[in-house]
Amino acid sequence: VRAAALVLGFEERLVLTVEPKFDWSRLDEAANSLSLFAARRLIDLRMPGGKPGDAGSQALARFCASAAADTAMLLICGRLDGRTRQAKWFKAIEKAGRLAAQKSVPQHQLPAWIRARARAKGLNIDQDAAMLLTHYTEGNLLATAQEIDKLELLGSEPGAISYDDVAGSITDNARFNVYTLVDHCLAGDAAKAARSLTGLRHEGIEPVIIVWALANQVRTLYGLSRAVAAGRPRAQLFKSFRIWSQRAPLVNSALDRFGERGWAARLQEIARLDRILKGRESGFIWSSLEQTCLSLCNTSYVRVLA
Repeated sequence: VRAAALVLGFEERLVLTVEPKFDWSRLDEAANSLSLFAARRLIDLRMPGGKPGDAGSQALARFCASAAADTAMLLICGRLDGRTRQAKWFKAIEKAGRLAAQKSVPQHQLPAWIRARARAKGLNIDQDAAMLLTHYTEGNLLATAQEIDKLELLGSEPGAISYDDVAGSITDNARFNVYTLVDHCLAGDAAKAARSLTGLRHEGIEPVIIVWALANQVRTLYGLSRAVAAGRPRAQLFKSFRIWSQRAPLVNSALDRFGERGWAARLQEIARLDRILKGRESGFIWSSLEQTCLSLCNTSYVRVLA
C-alpha cells in the first residue's frame, strides 16, 4: 500500500502509533495541515489494540468525512471482533476506503511460511534453521520477514541457509538477545541470566518484550510439565510441541528442575510481571524481572539492579 501511494505522489509519510493516552488531536492536525515536503501526504496510523476509544472513534469519523484529497490514511490495527466491526468509526472507514484482512500465520505453519518466503528471495533455508527462526520471532511476523531480508543481504552462497547462519544472524541483532536470556533461564545458569538481563536493560530493550519472551516459554513448559505428569513420554511431547532436537537438552533441563506445580508457580510470577507493566501492581519491573529469571534458574539469590 505504501509503495502504491508513493507511485501516486504521496511522497511524505507521517507515522502515528496509538498508545495509551494517545492524543487524537494529532490526527486532526495532520489531516487539516498542509504538507511541508510534498504535494501529497500519507498518514500511517498504527492501532495495535484495534479499539480507538470515544475520542479516537470521533477523530477517525471526522477524517473519513472531511479529509483533503491530497491526504490519505493507512490504518493498521490488531484483530477486530464482531462488535468492533459494527462500530461507527469502522463503518465510516468501510464506506470511505477499502479493507484488507490478513490472518496471522499459526505457529505450526510458520516454518513452512519462512521457507516459502525465503525461496521467493532465492534462499534455501533448511528445516532446523526455519525452526530456529520460528522460535526467535514467533508472534512478530514483521520481525520474521526482516530476519529473512537480513539473511538475503548476508549473501550466502549458493543461497543455502543453515542453522548456524540463522543463529549467527540472530545473535548479532541486539533486538533478539532476549532469547539468549530465555535460554540461560532454561539452562538454569543464574549468573549468565543476570548478566544478559543487565545487558538488555543497558541496550534499551523494552521490558514488555522480555516479559513476552519469558511468558511464551513458561507457558510451553507448563503445558509440557502437565503432560509429563500425566504419563506421556517426552519424545512424543517434544514432537507435538514442535521442540526440535537442538533445543531438547535445554527443555529437558528445565523440566527436570520443576514439575507441574513448579511451572504453575512460575506462570504466576509471569502474571505478576504483566500486572506491574500495566500499573495494576506496585513494583520495580527490572528488579522483578531479575527475581523471576533467577527463580526460573531455581536460584534464591536476588540483587536489585542499579
